[in-house]
Amino acid sequence: MKIRRITATPINLRLDAPYAWVFGELDGFSPTIVEVETEEGLTGLGEAPTPAAARIITESLAPNLIGRDAFDIAGAEHVSLPYWTGVQSINDRSRIMAFGAIEMALWDLRGKAWNQPLYQLLGGAVRKDIPFTDYFSLRGDGAVKGEKTPEAVADYCQSLHERHGTTFFEGKFSTADPKISLKVVELIRKRLGDGVMIRIDSNQAYSLATARQLARPLEELGIRNWEDPVATIEDMRELRRHCSIPFSTHNVDIARAGELRVPDAIVSNPTVLGGIGRLVRFIGACEHSGIDYWCYSGDSGIGSAAYLHLCAALGWIREPNQSLFRMQMTDVIEEGPFALKNNLVRVPEGPGLGVTLSAEKLSACHQDFLKRGPCNKYHDPDKPGTYRRLPLS
Repeated sequence: MKIRRITATPINLRLDAPYAWVFGELDGFSPTIVEVETEEGLTGLGEAPTPAAARIITESLAPNLIGRDAFDIAGAEHVSLPYWTGVQSINDRSRIMAFGAIEMALWDLRGKAWNQPLYQLLGGAVRKDIPFTDYFSLRGDGAVKGEKTPEAVADYCQSLHERHGTTFFEGKFSTADPKISLKVVELIRKRLGDGVMIRIDSNQAYSLATARQLARPLEELGIRNWEDPVATIEDMRELRRHCSIPFSTHNVDIARAGELRVPDAIVSNPTVLGGIGRLVRFIGACEHSGIDYWCYSGDSGIGSAAYLHLCAALGWIREPNQSLFRMQMTDVIEEGPFALKNNLVRVPEGPGLGVTLSAEKLSACHQDFLKRGPCNKYHDPDKPGTYRRLPLS
C-alpha cells in the first residue's frame, strides 16, 4: 500500500469563551490536520498541535514519503527525521510534532486497512470508558458569557456536576493575585464537597516563595495534582520539601524526572513525542520509573480519538486526561466534539481512530485560520501587544 498524497491543513478551533491563563486570554487552538492518502483510496488522519507543522509537512516531509509503503512507519521516520537526540538538541520540536501527526495518520491507515480499531493494534483494551476532567477557569465573553468571578466559576462547575455528573475537575490556578485562584478552588470544594477530584494548573505562574505560601491551603483543600506550580523542575524539587501534593509538568525529560524524583506525572500528547509508537515506549518508561502520564487538552476529535485508544490499551494511564470538550464550539470530525457523561467518553469502535473527517467542518475551520490568523494564546486583554513575564507573583 503506497502513499499517494499527504495534505496538511492548518485550522482554528475556537472556544465558546476565552479562558484566562498565565499569559492572558486564550480563545482557541490552531492545530494542523493531516491526511495521508494511499493509492488504494484509503485516508489516514493525524493532528499536530501547531500550525507550523503544515509548512514542514508540505515542504519537507511529504516529498520524501510519497510512493513509500504506508505500513513502514519506522522507514517513514528514518527519511523524515534526523537522529532523535540531534533533533532535540537543536530544539527542532516543530519537526518532531509534524512527523508525529503523519505517524498518527499511518497508524489510522493500518487500522482501516486491517479493519481493526487502533486499540486492538496496540494489544487490546483494558478499558473502553475513558475518564476525562471537565475544565474551569475565569473566562471572558465569547459566543457565551464567560465566568468572571470565583462565584461564577463555582456556579459553572456546580452546573456541570448536576447536569452531566462531573466529579473530575481541572482548572487554571494562575491569577496574578493567587488569592483569586484560591477563592475559586475554595468555593468549588465548599459547593461540591470532598467527593469531587480537583486538579489545578499554574503554568509556572509563581515564584518558589509564593508557591510555598500556597502549599498549605491547597493541601487543606485536598488538591489531587498541581501542574507546573513553579518555573523549573529544580524549583519543583525544592517545593516538594514543603508540599505533599503531587506535581505534574509538560516537560518530557523523563531521565531528569527520575533523577530528581519530581514531577510525579508527565502531561503531554502523542505528536509532541513523535507519534503513537514513541508515546507507547515513553509510557513504558514512565511505568518503569513510577511516573504517571496523562494527555493534555486542546486537540480536535482526531487527536482526542488517539488519546482514547491509547488510554484503552495502556493500563498505566491511570489518571483522567484533561478535556476542553465542553468549551469547544466545533470540531473537524462528524462525531465531535466528544461529550463527557459521568466523567467518561467511550473509545470509538470503528477501524483505525474510528472517527470520520468532515470536509465541510475542516473547510470552515481552515477559512477561520486564513481570515483571522492563528489563535493567539499570548493575548493580554489588559495590555494588548505586549507579553507577560513570569513569575506573576
